[in-house]
Amino acid sequence: MIQNALSGALAAQAALNTVSQNLSNQMTDGYSRQGVVLSAIVPGAGDRLGAGMGVDVTAIRRFSDDYKNLQMWQAAAGQGELAAAQPYFAQLEQVMGSDGTSLSAGLDKFYSALNAASVEPGSIPLRQQVISEADALSRRVNNLNDVFAAQQASLNEQRTATLAQINTITRAIAELNGKVVDASASGVNASGLLDERDRQIDALAALVDVRVSQQRDGSLTVTLRGGQPLAVGDTSAELSTRTNADGSQTLTLQFAKERFTLPDDNLGGQLGGLNQYQSEVLQPMVDAVRTLAGELATRMNSQLASGYDLSGLAGKDLFAFDPASPDGMLQVSDIQAAELGFSSDPAKPANSDNLLALIAIKDQAIALAGLGTVTLSDAYAQLTGQLAIDSQQNKAGLETAKVVRGEAEKNWKSTSGVNSDEEAINLVEFQKMYQANMKVIAVANELFDSTLAVF
Repeated sequence: MIQNALSGALAAQAALNTVSQNLSNQMTDGYSRQGVVLSAIVPGAGDRLGAGMGVDVTAIRRFSDDYKNLQMWQAAAGQGELAAAQPYFAQLEQVMGSDGTSLSAGLDKFYSALNAASVEPGSIPLRQQVISEADALSRRVNNLNDVFAAQQASLNEQRTATLAQINTITRAIAELNGKVVDASASGVNASGLLDERDRQIDALAALVDVRVSQQRDGSLTVTLRGGQPLAVGDTSAELSTRTNADGSQTLTLQFAKERFTLPDDNLGGQLGGLNQYQSEVLQPMVDAVRTLAGELATRMNSQLASGYDLSGLAGKDLFAFDPASPDGMLQVSDIQAAELGFSSDPAKPANSDNLLALIAIKDQAIALAGLGTVTLSDAYAQLTGQLAIDSQQNKAGLETAKVVRGEAEKNWKSTSGVNSDEEAINLVEFQKMYQANMKVIAVANELFDSTLAVF
């Protein structure tokens, strides 16, 4: 009786310690509740009348569901991917839609000046207004191009910072792998180490989508979607970037003696969101605006060259287009108002036939990637509209991703979270168990004393 009761009291004490640990960590982020696993000690061989030898605490169980962990990590990756791109969407949408920076507004003013000049083609003030509006339009193009360049620089900086975070976390996961293996081998409860490792993986999943597999020794292998290793055992990878001639970046992964070049897509998480925004939104927009400005300059200059100015000479170029120019890819050339080739007849300087042909350029078709064939006058509006659609889809997707993440956290807490009411019940029950076993010991002592009194 004393042996049984003593084992029961010790088991109750272990359970009470576990309950107290749960209650003290009920607000600890990422803490997984624990519980004791009890088993009866059976009587020895040949002991026909023995009830048993008490109870044994076979383990301290950590309540964790690998599937729910995986759901939460995937939700973190999805949310991180959309959240990373949203600020860039909002900024670009605001800039491109603003009247002060919109190319549509600039084109409208430029063509309004051309229409006004068509009423009196020989008027120097009206011709000068055309040049002024062309200059204003070129400044809008260059300002928008500067915004693109600023976003590209910001993406590069954020990508570099994200890679530094990923490297720090993967090193921590690899170190925790080693500690978990050591703790398991020495029989130490590794619950705290496992919780910390799960927290690190959750933080990593928000930065890049990962795949996690359990190994027999208790360590976790963490890889990218494509299978490239991030942490294997106590060894971690190192991510870095290489800047290309065009300003873009190439991602590389160094693991042991192997080096991998990572794809720009299919990475997920914040890193994948940055890459996806750059390749699917920003770069196509840069190319489209560059094409629009180049086509406008080329067609305007070509049409002006086929006309004649007020002196009966061939018209000069109005625009200078150079994407590599540090002063801006679209500039107004050094041209005087009288040198605009509005006339189609050198003998009739006030003729407006060529000017009307210049005005008609806005209805000419150009091919833009992602939009197909559009007119010069509608191209920018359609670019802005497509950006607005993409931005709203990303925003709606982000709201959905937040809900999915919230539900995944609730599911995780249903298994691993600490329920204070449940722990309070356990506290009372194990307290009663401890007291009952103490009572058994007291009864055993009384019986022992009574037996001694007989003799």
